[in-house]
Amino acid sequence: MLAREQRRRVQGGVAGLTGEAFGAASMLEAMPQFELTSRESAVVEAVPHQLFIGGSWRDASGGSTIVVQDPSTGGALCEVADASLEDAAAALDAACAAGEAWRTTAPRERGDVLRRAYELILERTEDIALLMTLEMGKPIKESKAEITYANNFLRWYSEEAVRINGRFSVNENGAGRVLTMKQAIGPCLFITPWNFPLAMGTRKIGPAIAAGCTMVVKPAKQTPLCMLALAQILEEAGLPGGVLNVITAEKSGDTMGPLIADPRVRKLSFTGSTSVGRSLIKQASEQVLKVSMELGGNAPFVVFEDADLDQAVEGAMIAKMRNMGEACTSANRFHVHESIAEEFADKLAQRMDAMAVGRGTEDGIDVGPMINADERDKVHELVEDAVAKGARVLTGGESIEGPGHFYRPTVLGSVPKDARVLSEEIFGPVAPVTTFATEDEAVAAANDTEYGLVAYLFTRDLERAFRVVERLETGMIGLNQGMVSNAGAPFGGVKQSGFGREGGPEGMEEYLETKYVAMNLGG
Repeated sequence: MLAREQRRRVQGGVAGLTGEAFGAASMLEAMPQFELTSRESAVVEAVPHQLFIGGSWRDASGGSTIVVQDPSTGGALCEVADASLEDAAAALDAACAAGEAWRTTAPRERGDVLRRAYELILERTEDIALLMTLEMGKPIKESKAEITYANNFLRWYSEEAVRINGRFSVNENGAGRVLTMKQAIGPCLFITPWNFPLAMGTRKIGPAIAAGCTMVVKPAKQTPLCMLALAQILEEAGLPGGVLNVITAEKSGDTMGPLIADPRVRKLSFTGSTSVGRSLIKQASEQVLKVSMELGGNAPFVVFEDADLDQAVEGAMIAKMRNMGEACTSANRFHVHESIAEEFADKLAQRMDAMAVGRGTEDGIDVGPMINADERDKVHELVEDAVAKGARVLTGGESIEGPGHFYRPTVLGSVPKDARVLSEEIFGPVAPVTTFATEDEAVAAANDTEYGLVAYLFTRDLERAFRVVERLETGMIGLNQGMVSNAGAPFGGVKQSGFGREGGPEGMEEYLETKYVAMNLGG
């Protein structure tokens, strides 16, 4: 197997924010202090740090704030408002007050708002990408890729707003008529994660706006700035006050829990862990809310002996290292036919070893930091468990000393079946490789999980491809490719990866109710 040398260091400078830049608030002073460049500081300053409620920007009622950190330094970027229950209630009041007017707004006007927002994001891609990298850590090139993906939801649903159709048909008895219509479901609650701070918002907000729904959005406390920037852009694009309300909060349960229990709410959409999703489903059941849940994943990456090996490695790099592995769609375990497993692992290790690790704002960086120290330590714990059980480290396998929360891209070979890294979601830059001998064995191993979000399959045998695709227990499959995300396609999983779909025409249906009218023409 490939030999490794421990020769890399974190590349690029270290930056953060001086307390003086924002008035030296006490919470900021308690954080490690670094100095942002003038452009970085300007990008952070340009985004409102308040709550967006009823079309107005305002401070939290209690005056409390949340510190937003740069995960590449551990330093503070800024503070944003920490919403109280009173603020959350005001946001829902605003959404409900705006509901009737927005529902009856012409579909073309709703679509035009989304299209204008799409154009504004295109113009501001450079600044939004820098903002995303500062608060989340991913390299600038990955931030730009996310912005393209996120923005496509606004474009897609700007076009779908005018295609909300019902039907008219003759009843089987010949005398009656069946009329159906689609109507906005009503006020929605959205809870979005930190790993894709713009895309996880637009793929909920886009169809909701197009359908005529109003909403309250609570972004992750680690990465609120991109959502605040999106609210600012939608406001500029002409979205009426109260249609979109954004509350940032330290404790999601304290603010969103009471809203979920409010009988005026009709829809809850959450992207995050399965454990939190289970709790939210229970809460939502009290009001019988329509629920969309995009939860955890444990994606198998299956490579058969007839696969194009170079194509499979390229697909593996995309499926594993997109977003530093901090993605629910990330390839979590690599099931490779025993005849090619060693060669595959070597090639993958070579590619992973060549990746430059560092602060995402610097040129030439491939891998940024993990979101925080806890996530980095969890990843290392899984690696240590696998090694203790017999896995071999082909590259990486260690944290990088700070500042920041960096972990080396890692490939593990000969991973035993009882290693936790095969059964738990890694959410980091670690690729465990294990083997199979037969097609049945490969399918059984791929399906041996409580999750069912996405699977990746590499083979040049068309018949085998169709057999395996039909047997895999996942909501999405990448066939000879390492990416499935697409604004025009239904994103979502089965089993404990959740239910509901985001993207495509299926994503619009999540925000619509069907009303049936029975007509009798007589005679």
